[in-house]
Amino acid sequence: MAAGRFPAGVLSFKQFMHRQKVLSLYRKILKVIDEIPNEGDKQYLKNWARQEFKQNKNATDEDAVRMMFTHGNLQLKELENMLRLAK
Repeated sequence: MAAGRFPAGVLSFKQFMHRQKVLSLYRKILKVIDEIPNEGDKQYLKNWARQEFKQNKNATDEDAVRMMFTHGNLQLKELENMLRLAK
């Protein structure tokens, strides 16, 4: 195997780190959603989060992934603020 080549399906270190950050963001979003008292709203938001992450799971362009990650963090902050205001 030539240097710098990986078998098909193996992530580079940078891709692996991006994946870990995205998974961490997803978990944080789900934790915030779990704090919502209304079951209907909670289920709606869980479905929304699941759909957004599934829709973009095959994105490979670094700039696009970075932009989506930033957008996801903004959405997380918005959810946290809305939950804080509702309490």
